[in-house]
Order: sequence, then C-alpha cells, then structure tokens
Amino acid sequence: MRSADGVGHRRLVGLLLAGAAAVSGCASMWTPGVQPAAAPAAPAASSPAPGAAPSTVQAQPAAADPAAQRLFDEARRALAAGRTEQAEQGFRALTRSHPDLGGPHANLGLIYRRAGKLDQAVAELETAVRLSPQQPVYFNQLGIAYRHKGAFAKAREAYERAIGLNAGYADPHLNLGILHDLYLGEGPRALELYDRYLALSGGDATVAKWVVELKNRKPAPVTVSRKEKE
Repeated sequence: MRSADGVGHRRLVGLLLAGAAAVSGCASMWTPGVQPAAAPAAPAASSPAPGAAPSTVQAQPAAADPAAQRLFDEARRALAAGRTEQAEQGFRALTRSHPDLGGPHANLGLIYRRAGKLDQAVAELETAVRLSPQQPVYFNQLGIAYRHKGAFAKAREAYERAIGLNAGYADPHLNLGILHDLYLGEGPRALELYDRYLALSGGDATVAKWVVELKNRKPAPVTVSRKEKE
C-alpha cells in the first residue's frame, strides 16, 4: 500500500497565531520540529522539498499580546509532543480569549481530523479560513478535511483556493492531483498537478512513480491508497 502521507504524517502543522489581517503584516512564524508543509502567503514563496527540514517563514510575527503568545507556544509544544488533550485545551482557550485569530481554530481542526471527528474538524477549519482568508495553509488543511468527509467538490475548491493564494505552494497541487486521480477519475488533470508538484517540490520519487503508473494505467479498479500532504 502506498501513501503520500509518509512525509505529511511527520509534518504536523503548527498553524500560527494569524488573524484576519494576516497578509498585510499580521502573518506568522513556524517552529522547528513542528514541521509545516506550507509556504507563506507571499506569491514568491514555495513549500520545502519532501523530507526537508522546514525553513522559517519570512514574515512578521503575529500581532498578539505576550500572554496569548505564551499560551499558543505551550499548546503548540504540547501538540508536537503528542499531548493532544493539553494542546486542545490551550487552543480552545485562545479561541475564547482571542476570537479574531484563525490559527488556534486551524490547529483544533487538525486535532479533530486526526481523531476522526470530521464534522468538528471541518467546522474549525472553516472558521480558520473565515478569520484568516489569506492563509493558503488553512485552505489546504480544509481541503483534506473535506476529502475525508467525501465532499470532493468542496475539497477541490479549497485546494484551488490555496493554490490561488500561493501558486508556489507545492502541497495543494499534490493533494488536488490525488483528488483528481483517485476520486474524480480525471487522469490528465492529475498528471498536470503531479508534474507541477514535482517542479515546485524539487522532486519526489514516490510521486514520480505515480506519474509513470498513471501514464501507463489501463482502465481498472484502483487498489492503492494515497493520502494528502499535510
């Protein structure tokens, strides 16, 4: 069984304290060890190559009071260490004290999706993109949650929004390719997206094999599974 989640599963996203004005200076920073699959919202940026350590986002830190930043950092470290309940409590507290921030909701969406609570995951991620509509990472995560629920049209729209916000962000290209390949049955479009992902990511041997297989595929039931890049 093959999976595109081999890297993605290890790249748990420490989504930032980013509010509604994220694009204009209230953006965010990543923490090493809580590895993002995301580039900043700036069009010139690109996502790291698969398996590579994340680079620091070249943007201004989130505009939040010190107490909120400490609470966020504690929740983020708890999530990275697998203390999910503690992380959930911290992010939930932030949604109450700072209801304008998208990042805590996005992290809650990740927690709930990983726990199989898909309705809650979608609700949190929909809130995150409403509060921070310029964050492509949030739309990519929302697309994954929609796909898990079988809402393929919504997943496609979310991935396309992520790409529209940052055309150099590799992961939604891959995730949208998987959607077209395995769920929408649109091989030619999947090939375009896989090729674009490979160009943006600097190469991925697994995805390169998928490209070859897709080009040679004869009509037959699909028996492999692929998971999205987080």
